[in-house]
Amino acid sequence: MYKVVRDFKDRDGHFYRKGDSYPAAKQTATRIKTLSSTDNVYGQIFIKKAESPKAK
Repeated sequence: MYKVVRDFKDRDGHFYRKGDSYPAAKQTATRIKTLSSTDNVYGQIFIKKAESPKAK
């Protein structure tokens, strides 16, 4: 699971806001890598891997 860290509109037209979960639909590993790095046309990170809750 990933969390959105910067608002963006995805290729399918879905608009994600900071704090949303990503993806709303199944995505490829390439798409995840593109959005979670600066290796995209905007040079910005849009998603980060969500922290899993620690077990007690």
